[in-house]
Order: sequence, then C-alpha cells, then structure tokens
Amino acid sequence: MQSDQITREILSSPAFRDLLDKHVADSLAAFVELQEKRAGQASLIERIVRVEEAQRSHEALTRLLLEQINLRFEEMQKYMDSRFEQVEKRFEQIDKRFEQIEKRFEQMDKRFEQVDKRFEALTRRLDRFMIWSLGLVASSTALIITILK
Repeated sequence: MQSDQITREILSSPAFRDLLDKHVADSLAAFVELQEKRAGQASLIERIVRVEEAQRSHEALTRLLLEQINLRFEEMQKYMDSRFEQVEKRFEQIDKRFEQIEKRFEQMDKRFEQVDKRFEALTRRLDRFMIWSLGLVASSTALIITILK
C-alpha cells in the first residue's frame, strides 16, 4: 500500500506533471512534425505524379505532331515526285522535238549537198563549154585569118 501511496504522490506532484506535460508536448510536436513531413512528401509525390502525367501527355502530343509532320513530308514528297515526273515528260517531249528538228536539219544538209553537187557539175560543164567555145572561136579566128591572107 505504501507503494500505491508513493505512486499517487508522485503522480499528483506538480514537478511530475510539468515533466509529463513537457514530454507529451515534445512527443506531440515530434508527431505533428512527422505528419507534416509525410503530408509534404505526399504532396511532393502527388506533384511528381502530375509532372509525370504531364510529361506522358506531352510525349503523346509530340509523337502525334511528329506523325503529322511525317505525313505532311510524305504528301510533299509525292507531290514533288509527280511534279518532277511531269517536268521529265515535258523534257522528253522537247527532246523528241529537237530530234525532229535535227532530222530536218540533216535532210536540209543532204539537200544542200545535192544542190552543191549539181552546181559543181554545172560549173564543170560550163567550164568545158567555155573552153570548147574559146577553142572554137580561137581556131575559127585563126582559120578566117589564114583564109583571108
């Protein structure tokens, strides 16, 4: 019994109560601080989760944008290919026209060569005619002079 009475006296003493209040207050303060840290960590984790979600969303949008850009480049490539094919066809047509013009020039060259050969033949005939004519005139003149003497 005596120990019960001692225990009651100790528990009812103001020093014990002050000590108890101090320890309880310290424990409560530590508990509150720990809970605030945990709440801050939870808030930080929530923020990290939100940032990761935003990052995933941004990556999805970036992929979509890149796909759209690739589609546009493919469309532009097809358009440019078709335009180059059209230009190539036009050049082929122009090449054919130049070939036709070149054939005409070759034909004209052949005609000019034929005309040139004709002129040369005519010139030779005229030269022979002139020589024969000059020979006849000279011999006729010599014959007439001899007869007249």
